[in-house]
Amino acid sequence: MRGRDTAEEGRTATPLELLYDLCYVVAIAQIGLQLEHAVAEHHYATAVTGFGFAFFAVWWAWMNFTWFASAYDTDDVPYRLGRLVQITGVLVIASGVPRAFEDLDFTVPILGYAIIRIVAIAEWLRAGVQTRDPGQRTAAFRYARGIAFAQAGWIAWLFLPDAWRTGWAVAFIVVELLVPPYAERHARTPWHAHHISERYGLFTIIVLGESITAATVGIQQAVDGKAEA
Repeated sequence: MRGRDTAEEGRTATPLELLYDLCYVVAIAQIGLQLEHAVAEHHYATAVTGFGFAFFAVWWAWMNFTWFASAYDTDDVPYRLGRLVQITGVLVIASGVPRAFEDLDFTVPILGYAIIRIVAIAEWLRAGVQTRDPGQRTAAFRYARGIAFAQAGWIAWLFLPDAWRTGWAVAFIVVELLVPPYAERHARTPWHAHHISERYGLFTIIVLGESITAATVGIQQAVDGKAEA
């Protein structure tokens, strides 16, 4: 697993990346649905907390994979298996979202996040071992260390008293956000500018498509409700 050419011509999103994005949109749709229910029931504190933590997990996992893939997508068997395992992780997160909003129980989402991040650690280690560029090797190993430290913090969160959990979670969100600048302090990963811009554009379109679907269903329910009245 070596860095891709940053000037590679014709670099576009792969079908596997699009499938990956679709699974994340499923999780985002579940988060949005639970947010709607919580607000409708006037559970505003639960809505803010549940949405904030759940959406961060999905958004940050997607962001990390997207930038990694732009730099090190080898499209070989281990890479594809890693994607399938991470897809499993995001679906686990989605399955735990209702309980996260109802009871602020984030056990299942954290386990799903752990699945995604363990794969990320393994792939950064692989990139660090196989790359020939010393700067990229240093950055890859720093990513692996930083993600492992952050993930250990999330696992520890499961065993903390309730009074400590909010502060701990905020602290480790900050840790997560500091990993990229720490890892790329002296050398940057070889991400592809056009590929990154296309990935963000396509993901935005998929999310907007899901939003249009939800709006259509809402209008239909409103019309049906008036018709029955």
